[in-house]
Amino acid sequence: MLIFSVCCRKGRIHDFNIFKNSKVKINPKTKKIVDLGYLGIDKICNNIEIPIKKRKNKSLTEEDKKYNKKLSKIRVKIEHVNRRCKIFRIVKDKYRNKHKNYSKVWNVIVALVNLRYVL
Repeated sequence: MLIFSVCCRKGRIHDFNIFKNSKVKINPKTKKIVDLGYLGIDKICNNIEIPIKKRKNKSLTEEDKKYNKKLSKIRVKIEHVNRRCKIFRIVKDKYRNKHKNYSKVWNVIVALVNLRYVL
C-alpha cells in the first residue's frame, strides 16, 4: 500500500471535511474503501466500499457481518500504513516549526514510509 497524496489543514478538522473541501479528483473506476467516519461519501464519489452500520435496536445479519469482516481485512493494511506515518509523531506532538512547512514535512514522512514498502 502506497500513499499518493497528503492534504493538511491547520487545527482539528475531521478527515471527511478535509476530503470534501480539497476537491481531489479521483478516477471514478478506482475502488475506495473507507470506514464509517465517511458516511455520505457515496453522494460525492462512485465505487465506494463502506461498512454496513448497525441500525438502532436491530442487529446485523450474518451476510452483513461477513461483508464488514471482508472490508476490515483490507482496511487493516491501510491502518498499518497510517501507523507507520504516526511513528514520526508529527500528529501527536505539538508541531514547533513554521506551519507553512507542515505539508512539506508530511510529504517527506510519506516518502520515507513509501520507500520502506518499495524496497
